[in-house]
Amino acid sequence: MFKPALAFLALLLPGLAAAQMASPGPTLAQVRARDLLVCGTSTGAAGFSMPDSRGEYRGIDNDICRAFAAAALGDAAKIRWVPLTTNTRLTALQSGQIDVLARTVTWTQSRDTANGLNFTAISFFDGQGFMLRRSAGITRAAQLVGASICVVAGSTNELNLSDWARTNNIAYSPVVFEQNDEARRSYLAGRCDAYSTDASQLAGLRASFPTPDDHVILADIISKEPHSPVVRHGDDQWFDIIRWTFFALLTAEELGITQANVDSFLTSPNPEIRRLLGMAGDHGPMMGLDRRWAYNAIRAVGNYGEIFERHLGAGSPIGLRRGLNALYTNGGLMYAPPIR
Repeated sequence: MFKPALAFLALLLPGLAAAQMASPGPTLAQVRARDLLVCGTSTGAAGFSMPDSRGEYRGIDNDICRAFAAAALGDAAKIRWVPLTTNTRLTALQSGQIDVLARTVTWTQSRDTANGLNFTAISFFDGQGFMLRRSAGITRAAQLVGASICVVAGSTNELNLSDWARTNNIAYSPVVFEQNDEARRSYLAGRCDAYSTDASQLAGLRASFPTPDDHVILADIISKEPHSPVVRHGDDQWFDIIRWTFFALLTAEELGITQANVDSFLTSPNPEIRRLLGMAGDHGPMMGLDRRWAYNAIRAVGNYGEIFERHLGAGSPIGLRRGLNALYTNGGLMYAPPIR
């Protein structure tokens, strides 16, 4: 009699079934067993992922991964970084070496469907561009006929460059490297006339040069490069955790909730804020998490806008405008579905 009665009550009160915390799936169970999130990151991309003087990884991708650790484990410091090259990043995730890949990875159809991977949410809208020495006097990419161009092997950048050159009938000489840092050093040493990668990374590289003003980033953008944290196929719960933690950072920005003021919102009567911060609903338990999953993430790293400004924005050495990465309410493309 007891079980049928519960089933009948669940029909009348849909929230009753959700109140029971979901059992941890394989990835969340592993993360909790080791009490540590293993995050794949870049070997070096200024503004996105770069070790500081103390060896701490700093960048937009790193803070987003810290948010994942805070949501899943309640502590953003419970994280181990695995620096990965362009050629090793996807296989490391496929093989289970890492729990999530949060570095400059472009979401493409083949990567999403043929590699056993799931892209969760676009965390940064980018596009591929060109950087070259100002002394060359070149102002448009079409003038790069016969140029030698540094590019990283196994990246969408290498394929985009080839497609662009073929489409525009531009002959060039590719100078291909395994890692971004090798390409950077070679460009600075004069081994190639230009360097082609995502425009945001070019801005970061340029800012790190001894004489940034000697180099110019062309206005031409030759591709779409939507970056996204990536997980393995087959664990929908972990996919949901990663996706919705990122959406929580966007939602916090939209609602004006920051790392500094999040505690003051815990008494808010606003239903949307109450659901986000865990005072109402069972949105954390639905994914096997604490009700304060989103609060923990925001308290650890701030909202998406804070993360962007900290590492890429006008006050950072890179000085990027939000552009497409602004909230939809401010002319950008960043938009989070409702938590309800």
